[in-house]
Amino acid sequence: MSSRILYVVSDSVGETADLVVKAAISQFNGAANNTLVKRIPYVEDKETIKEVVQLAKLDNAIICFTLVVPELRSFLLQEAKAQGVVYHDIIGPLIDKMETAYEITPKYEPGRVRKLDDDYFKKVEAIEFAVKYDDGRDPRGIMKADIVLVGVSRTSKTPLSQYLALKRFKVANVPIVPEVDPPEELFKVSPKKCIGLKISPEKLNFIRKERLKALGLNDQAFYANIDRIKEEIEYFEKVVDRIGCQVIDVSNKAVEETANIIQNIMSQSK
Repeated sequence: MSSRILYVVSDSVGETADLVVKAAISQFNGAANNTLVKRIPYVEDKETIKEVVQLAKLDNAIICFTLVVPELRSFLLQEAKAQGVVYHDIIGPLIDKMETAYEITPKYEPGRVRKLDDDYFKKVEAIEFAVKYDDGRDPRGIMKADIVLVGVSRTSKTPLSQYLALKRFKVANVPIVPEVDPPEELFKVSPKKCIGLKISPEKLNFIRKERLKALGLNDQAFYANIDRIKEEIEYFEKVVDRIGCQVIDVSNKAVEETANIIQNIMSQSK
């Protein structure tokens, strides 16, 4: 295969077109060494398109493009045909078919894939944060968190942290135990970021007994003792009063329901 040039034109970064072009080139023996791919990103005007078409004609090159703005896409097609330049519209025909089949109007907004990628990575970052700062593992996470959950054992702090992480919130959670002083960071962070998770002694007693049974342990253990539970909840109330944060009663709430309440609280506090 003789040496060739391909122009990759996009109204965004051009990664999609670049990957498609390189995948196609890989199907030809030795083509990767004999083909120069020139990426032209962020094309937003007709003058740039004219210049690229003229260069492609001089270089006897192919133009591969991902232009989602209809006006620019039509103009490139028109110019390429007029100049006798070989072209390939990578994304346009698929958008047209989807618009017809689904009877919906496209956004025609460049760079949406990158925005989706950014959203994905923010979600992953939030999940990693929740794991790292779960169960008071590292108090430094309190100052970095978007939300700090505070509660006694078995008040759904960890599943709530993970659920909120899927909504891109960085969540740290802190267990409250009478014998252990809460970390100082808990009283330094803004109370607006903190949420106390309250639960009735009877509900917590049931949950803990079931937990012990699931582990094959005696459900009469001190961990599930009702007097011990009342002591923990009383201490918890003192801690959240000192913080000055909002408290949610999670006794009869699903994780999703509590998470929605927390999201509303966070939205209102902004």
